[in-house]
Amino acid sequence: MKDPYEVLGVPHGASDEEIKRAYRDLARKYHPDNYANNPLADLAQEKMKEINEAYDTLTKGGGSSSYSSSSSYSGSSYGGSSSTKFAEIRRLIQMGQLDKAEGQLDAMSNHNAEWYFLRGVIAQKRGWMDEAAQNFRIAVNMDPSNMEYRSALNNVSGGGYTYRQQQYGGMNQQDECCEMCQMLMCLNCLCNGCR
Repeated sequence: MKDPYEVLGVPHGASDEEIKRAYRDLARKYHPDNYANNPLADLAQEKMKEINEAYDTLTKGGGSSSYSSSSSYSGSSYGGSSSTKFAEIRRLIQMGQLDKAEGQLDAMSNHNAEWYFLRGVIAQKRGWMDEAAQNFRIAVNMDPSNMEYRSALNNVSGGGYTYRQQQYGGMNQQDECCEMCQMLMCLNCLCNGCR
């Protein structure tokens, strides 16, 4: 991975506030919702992932002071062994080895936001949208600033409504109201950082 300061476009030694501001600006610019039905959607999603990783490195790695320009960041070197395990689980999921990835998650005692997010990804890949949404929701509640988690929740929630429409022959007023409330809550969470 590139230098996280470079990814966020801030100088080395930037304050936490400068890092947060840069992250918010980039997240608004590259959020996948801005690129729906756009040929650049895949690029925006990759850029958003890179931005999230850089932000996590600088904030969750013990603050911006914990990353020095001379350190070589390998994607799993910060945050200790649980970060390494999560990186391995992500790799297994990408390779389609869902049972093995799930087994490694089950063996972990650290059930943090990343744990629930990866649980959701596995459920989503298996087509279990309700379980995926539930896990993504927990991840978002535990780490509301993580745009990767929010994006996953938004994507699976939209898919859940499509499934419900097909299964029950359309949305009733309660479903439409729930969908509208969910969108408003997401917008509220995203725009609160704009103030």
